[in-house]
Amino acid sequence: MYPQAAGGGRRAASRAPGAHNICCLLTRRAHGFYARDAGVAHRKNLGLLRKIICQESTKFKNVWTTHSASPIAYERGRIYLDNYQCCISSIAQEPRILYQKPKCSKSEKIEDALLLECPLGEMLPSASDYKSSLIVLTVQNWLLRLSADSGEILEKIYLAGACCKFRYLSWDTPQEIMVVKSAQNKLPAAARQAGIQQSVLFYLAVFQVLPLSFIGMLEINKKIFGNSVTDVAVSNGILIVMHSMGLVRLYNFQAILEQFMEQPFDLGHEFNWNGQVGVVGKYPFGLPYNIKITDTPPLLFEASSLENAFQIGGYPWHYIITPNKKKHKGVFHICSLKDNALAKNGIQDMKCCSLEPDWIYFHPDMSGRIIHVGPNLIKILKLKEVKNNADQVEIAEDFTIVANRENCVNNTVTVTASGRVVKTRFNLLDDDPEQETFKIVDYEDELDLLSTVAVTQIGADGKAHLDFHCNEHGILLKSIPLLESWDVTYSHEVYFDKDLVLHIEQKPNRRFSCYVYQMVCDTK
Repeated sequence: MYPQAAGGGRRAASRAPGAHNICCLLTRRAHGFYARDAGVAHRKNLGLLRKIICQESTKFKNVWTTHSASPIAYERGRIYLDNYQCCISSIAQEPRILYQKPKCSKSEKIEDALLLECPLGEMLPSASDYKSSLIVLTVQNWLLRLSADSGEILEKIYLAGACCKFRYLSWDTPQEIMVVKSAQNKLPAAARQAGIQQSVLFYLAVFQVLPLSFIGMLEINKKIFGNSVTDVAVSNGILIVMHSMGLVRLYNFQAILEQFMEQPFDLGHEFNWNGQVGVVGKYPFGLPYNIKITDTPPLLFEASSLENAFQIGGYPWHYIITPNKKKHKGVFHICSLKDNALAKNGIQDMKCCSLEPDWIYFHPDMSGRIIHVGPNLIKILKLKEVKNNADQVEIAEDFTIVANRENCVNNTVTVTASGRVVKTRFNLLDDDPEQETFKIVDYEDELDLLSTVAVTQIGADGKAHLDFHCNEHGILLKSIPLLESWDVTYSHEVYFDKDLVLHIEQKPNRRFSCYVYQMVCDTK
């Protein structure tokens, strides 16, 4: 619909030939419908790739395997070994080394890492900012930005001295605001025996990325947030404070930064702060504590949940908790964030009898749905209005995915060679390794596929397969057998990244293995 011409609805003069088409084209471009737009071409290519992957003739071949005595990490087509000292590209036909750095000393050990991607449509100060880079945190409180392709150090920031040990990197807003968190601050044993109290539990340093700039440093103090604080996290502009009795409290993190910031500082600039003179982000001064919370911030929301498990999502906004009693483990309540009202059918309980509990989370495809995973059943749930009551929301089943247990034999009754009937006095657990059991559920956003890993282990030999399901309806589209044996007692990670499947396994005594599968099309 186009706006009317000014002047009491009088018709505008007739357009020149082709002008109408140009207006339509410009309008469609403004709404993202331009046929030659790079995004449209990219979406079409991904649609073609999805069709190729799901063809019956398409196979995934194990092209590379490696073993390591240190953890193996994967980030967007790059495999990291030897504490990020070795980077291998998994995009090539056979994985190849991008860079290999000399073995680092214990003082240079990397504690955590995040991959930075170039923002679209922004002018950046340095040419290196337009390429992917890796932010790493070292054991000596150095924050380094490395080239993702060469490992070259692009930026170095010194965070703080020995007063605190920074250990964790996370996103507040993905690819925009980064938070560096310290380990929990503990007094030496002698100080605790002397009765000295430790009030500061954690330190948080906040940065904007690309270009990397310092926002502020703050303390999480018992005197402000309470003596029962056990942990803290920042996500999507919310400061999440967890307490020992299962209580979770939410605060507006952006409002805290604005209200309690005493003075802004820029990296690389000289400062004179509380009697200290130095350069921001340089050794030995590091970063100033320029955000000092002097009073308890306004509380946005609080809930009590077993093991502090708390999630927000859906539309309208809802949250998921487990009632704060051990007997309710495995029971999930889905409630409205607006008024804490329990949704209709909002109590989800699979009544599993298993060693490993079922788990639940909001679907990462931003559809507002919920994924509930049990040993042999995956439920995709949706929130919808109750008929004839627009103010109430009910939880309805969208679709389910069921493990293949058709060949499962009930061995509670056996007959011996002599003909004697023997009855066992126990039933198999729902996640008994001899029955097919779901171990991993993930979502490939670019191909809009739901992926599941199901495992069956008889004796020492475990067989796993990776299945791709239609994200909209749950229909099985493709199944890929993983050739290596899968031991259910080990820790496993499986990544499905477009035409690549990667399996990382952690065995006892810090032995790690990585198996890479690539898509192979049958040219016939």
